[in-house]
Amino acid sequence: MGDAVGQMLASAVGIAISPLPLIAVILMLATPKGQANGAAFTAGWMLALAAVVAVVVLAGSGVDTDAGKPTWSYWLKLALGVLFLLLGARQWRGRPREGHVTEPPRWMRAVDRFTPGKAAGLGAALVVANPKNLALAVGGAASIATSGAAVGGKTVAAVLMVLVGSLCTLLPLGVQLLGGDRSARVLGGWKAWTAAHNAAVMMVVLVVLGAKYVGDSISGLTT
Repeated sequence: MGDAVGQMLASAVGIAISPLPLIAVILMLATPKGQANGAAFTAGWMLALAAVVAVVVLAGSGVDTDAGKPTWSYWLKLALGVLFLLLGARQWRGRPREGHVTEPPRWMRAVDRFTPGKAAGLGAALVVANPKNLALAVGGAASIATSGAAVGGKTVAAVLMVLVGSLCTLLPLGVQLLGGDRSARVLGGWKAWTAAHNAAVMMVVLVVLGAKYVGDSISGLTT
């Protein structure tokens, strides 16, 4: 089990460092239907992430790993690593210039009119329609599937991956529920910092993960 958890941890943390879902939950919590929409968004995010991870783990778990990881898993990591590096370069090129205000996505301007169903749908969409999150979910789940862990170990690793990858949505909910009067100030500070540094954070995350995936794949393919 330790191998499966260790292999997927970087991917799960990469998913968790996602500014958009964090901002979405904070915006929803500030609306009249805040807790219901925030909980629905988190549920949609977690269910979509769990579905992607489960499909990949189940599909890849039939591979014989007695002779080590299959070659295709390293080629997959190489492709994903190159994708992350390209996404990081695009993030850098598209960063907001000094003095330029970036127009927020349309859904951010309409979040106060969301129903729980729309909130859940948005949460799922930010997993499966976001190239970075979908690629990380596939890469992390493939690492679990091709590890030498038993079925129970792979199941535990998959559950941990979903939980760690969902911290960007679970933490704001926890602060709102447990923080009392201070929660609005704390969440407001998180939102402001995340919005201001979104491009830089995402670029660093993508480049670091891309370098790790490429390095792991080259090491595996040349040994």
